[in-house]
Amino acid sequence: MRLLLTGASGYLGGFIAARARAEGTALTVLGRKAPDSGGWLRFDLDAPPSALPAADALVHAAFSHVPGRYRGGEGDDADGFVRRNRDGSARLFDAAQAAGIGRVVFLSSRAVYGPRPPGTRLREDDALAPDTLYGRMKADTEADLHARATPGFTPSSLRITGVYGQAVPGTPHKWADLLSDFAAGRPIAPRIATEVHGADMAAGLWAVLTAPPGQVTGRAFNLSDLMLDRHELLSLYADLHGIPHAPPDRAPGPPPNEMACDSLAALGWQPGGLPRLRATLAALPPGG
Repeated sequence: MRLLLTGASGYLGGFIAARARAEGTALTVLGRKAPDSGGWLRFDLDAPPSALPAADALVHAAFSHVPGRYRGGEGDDADGFVRRNRDGSARLFDAAQAAGIGRVVFLSSRAVYGPRPPGTRLREDDALAPDTLYGRMKADTEADLHARATPGFTPSSLRITGVYGQAVPGTPHKWADLLSDFAAGRPIAPRIATEVHGADMAAGLWAVLTAPPGQVTGRAFNLSDLMLDRHELLSLYADLHGIPHAPPDRAPGPPPNEMACDSLAALGWQPGGLPRLRATLAALPPGG
């Protein structure tokens, strides 16, 4: 497969690039900086893209935001946030169609659903009601991409939850500060969230990329694995590394809504669950 990838230097993109290389894919990275190796084409969400090279598929993982923030990632520049992410994505999709690229997968978010009553299981055919600019931008970009579906063009989206893990051992990960604070005995605020390992996220993407077009054209797929409270996360981490501190209390109130992932499972996707979480934490050094 000849694959184009935006956002390869980002956290999610790192997992996707690692999977692509493991699959022996001919990978070309679209971004502002050339990678250490492999194909590269200059690309910026805030500028018209160059003509894209011939490829079998494009994965769009690039996202322009205030560092460290997704929801609320617009900061004090809402117009620029929309221009770069929604409008920049539309220009990229135009370029992909002009180049005759047959598949495009967009990395969306569970934020497209917006708030729902406690206990509601989120399904892909639910009406979308995002309550943040981030969620609205993702929903608008999904809708634009899916509306382009033709017999020769297969667009799909992945509605991804929180992602954990390291694409390459020794690289930064989302829990580094949390684990460091916990190991040092600093106070930890209770929190519960839905999570999936980055390698499982990349495996879900691969399932969509390689599925028959009739199974994925114009469709969004939920992608999530664990409902994870910091109490359970840090209890497990403490047990694995002999850390003497007590974990925080369990998060108060109802947990986030779970996403139903039956559609992705029907393509053969199976996440790693608690065994993968345990193995990931065991491989991290004490202190994160």
